[in-house]
Amino acid sequence: MPANTTDIHLYLEKIGKLTDVLLDRYLPPEDSEPSSLHRAMRYSVLAGGKRLRPILAYSSYEYCGGNVDGEDLPIHFAMAALEMVHTYSLIHDDLPCMDDDDLRRGIPTCHKKFGEAVAVLAGDALHDIAFNLVAATGYIKAVTELARALGTEGMIGGQMADVEAEGRAITKNDIVRIHQRKTGALIRCSVRIGAILADAPASRLDNLTVFGEKIGLAFQIIDDILDIEGDQALLGKTVGSDSKKEKATYPRAVGMEQAHIDAASLIEEATAIFDPFEDNVLKHLAGYIGQRRN
Repeated sequence: MPANTTDIHLYLEKIGKLTDVLLDRYLPPEDSEPSSLHRAMRYSVLAGGKRLRPILAYSSYEYCGGNVDGEDLPIHFAMAALEMVHTYSLIHDDLPCMDDDDLRRGIPTCHKKFGEAVAVLAGDALHDIAFNLVAATGYIKAVTELARALGTEGMIGGQMADVEAEGRAITKNDIVRIHQRKTGALIRCSVRIGAILADAPASRLDNLTVFGEKIGLAFQIIDDILDIEGDQALLGKTVGSDSKKEKATYPRAVGMEQAHIDAASLIEEATAIFDPFEDNVLKHLAGYIGQRRN
């Protein structure tokens, strides 16, 4: 179990590599038809990234006593599915009709590399495979959990609100609601799915739900901060694009100083759900999210 910053980075690397193995295993091979579509899907999914959502699911599952020994476990299906739906959202988010971004994870975005039509279909196909994988866990509750996180009350609804908020005055309540749906819903879902697959009792699931909500909002606040203060080379995407497009961001609503304060408070509140003397991976992951630079 991680005991310091070095250990948590080793843990992130270990579970990140496991996620990459699973993604390579469950994605269609490039040489299968339609090969152009499968190339685009693998290009975007295997381009790297933090793999935070599958790592959170795995850590929550492990924390709740889930079995981690063996291959093709239910948690493995869920981990790959979560990264696939996250990537699908990024592919669509980068399209000219949305954020019109040229770079993602340090390489050309999917539509820049393969064209807009292929990018749309690649995102759609990743969404489909993800639900097949979650269904393969045998847990109906995990399927409905993911569906709610992605739907109009979750990520898609948050994206719609984000589009509608461009260029207009926003309040703190506005931006919190957008971030809770657009980004926070899938992070919360990742934590909850790990607990669900480990058959966690309701009380523990409730606590982990609060944890997921807190770190999910903190993650997006920090993302907004990094769009202003971040290093483009570390981020792998264009810095300052949100400001140029007058996007609804947390610093725009409350100011940069308050954004830093609120993000730190959310991380503290997230770790406070655990016993103060308890040392576990989820606590360290919250600390990592609070201090991330990419």
